[in-house]
Parts: sequence; structure tokens; C-alpha cells
Amino acid sequence: MLIKESHADVQTVANGKETSMRIFLFHPTIPGYPNARFPGVVLFSEIYQVTGPVARFARQIAGQGYIVAAPSSYHDFTDSEPLAYDVPGTNQGNEWKVVKTLESYDEDSYKTVDYLLSLPTCTGRVGTTGMCLGGHLALRASLDPRITACVAYFATDVHSRTLGPNDGPNGSSTIESTSNHTLDKLSKIKGEVAMIFGIKDTHVPDAGRDLIRLKLREAGVCFSFHEFAWAQHAFIRDELSKGRYDPAITKACFEVLLEMFGRVLKTDLGEADGKKQEVEHLC
Repeated sequence: MLIKESHADVQTVANGKETSMRIFLFHPTIPGYPNARFPGVVLFSEIYQVTGPVARFARQIAGQGYIVAAPSSYHDFTDSEPLAYDVPGTNQGNEWKVVKTLESYDEDSYKTVDYLLSLPTCTGRVGTTGMCLGGHLALRASLDPRITACVAYFATDVHSRTLGPNDGPNGSSTIESTSNHTLDKLSKIKGEVAMIFGIKDTHVPDAGRDLIRLKLREAGVCFSFHEFAWAQHAFIRDELSKGRYDPAITKACFEVLLEMFGRVLKTDLGEADGKKQEVEHLC
């Protein structure tokens, strides 16, 4: 399957501020079939915006028959150029991720889904994925009922409620009814979720992963939870990963993504009957 790359600039409004957000589009094409239609996938990047590794990941997904839209998350502060994988770039990305409001993140997600659904080549089914900051944003985007499948790689700041402006880490297991943090709103998720982590990830320690799993279960989310024994943070980044890139585990995780997206996004499942599935206890 071939891929056509382009971009679109869409207007966003959050917190009374209007800005232009660039969405990078990776569109599959099949020669001889100009009217072919595909599911959509929103790909959220890490704190460096849409870098080379993110674009390569997008092409991998698009090559399997998905229209991939990758928004530039920091359009509130800068243009769509990626930040460098160095100390200044890391510091800037970490600063912006907590200055940008949750309302702005939500607006970005909603407008990107709107854009995918506006394409005549999109089937109307949309999933999300992303890594690091993008893993969190992929999970948070699933609060939108239009999202039916989410694969989140090493999502940061979920367990600590530290995405966007915050008062410091809060790892309480008690849901805060007035909170807009993702951990407190998981019951809004209607689609299926796969969470992927490395056990050696220092950004999301054991207690943090356990808390995310607990809250997903309590919220009644349909989810799977994958933990890889030797994987560290950023293990799927194939460039400047500071020695953490693991191609074998990356391949295994891509199969997780393909299984879910193929089953949920490519298959016309119709409406769920809402019945609780009873599983017979067998040996």
C-alpha cells in the first residue's frame, strides 16, 4: 500500500485564544482505486512534536490501511517544527506540556477527529495512539465517544495528574468529582483501550502503572494492559533514544496495535448489544 503525505491547518479556540494547528496527514492509497475508504487514526506525538520517529511510526500505520492524522500539539506557543532531541528541546517540551491547558489539549483532539471525519475517504471509524505525552493524549482523546480504539504507549502524567497546569503530583486512588484530569474521567471511555508500558520505565513507576490499571478496571473500561520486563521509557523511538530503543519489543507492540485496530476499526461490528458476557469456567 502506498502513502500520500500532506498537511492541513485548522483553527482551534481554547481559553479564549484562537490559534492555527497543523495536522500532518499520512494517507494510504491503492493504485486503481481512487474511492477506497479507510479508518482514521489520530497519532499524538511525544513532547518534541512530530519528529522523524513519529512520522515513521505514522507511515507504518498508514501502510496497513489507516488514514493517520498527527497534530502539532504546541501550536499555542510555536510553529509545527519539531523540537530537537537534546537538553534544550527536552526542557522546552516539558515546560510547554504543563503550561498548555487540558481544554487546549481537548480542543486539539476534537478538531483532529473532526478533520478525519470530514474526509470522504474516511469510513467514520477513528482510533488513537501515541507515545509518552502522546500516549496520555491518546487515552484522553478516548473520552470522546467517537473514538472506539486506543493504543497508548508509556503514557506519562496520567497516574500523577500532572498534565497541564497542576498543583503537583497527586497519586490518590480516590476519584475527584470536580477534577478534569484524565485519571478521574476514565468512566467516559466507551471504546477499547490497550495500555503499553515498560517495567523499567522511570517515568511511570510500578505504583503508577498499578493505579492506572486499578482506575481503568473500576471505571468499567474494556482494556488490556501490557508490561514488558526489560523495556524502558521511549523504547519505540528509533532515533536518539539514549540507548533505550528495543526493536524486538517494538515489533511485538505493533502487533498489539494491529490486532485491536483491525478488529475494532476495520470490522463493521455494528452496535453492541450491551449484554454482559458470561464466560464458562472450563479446564
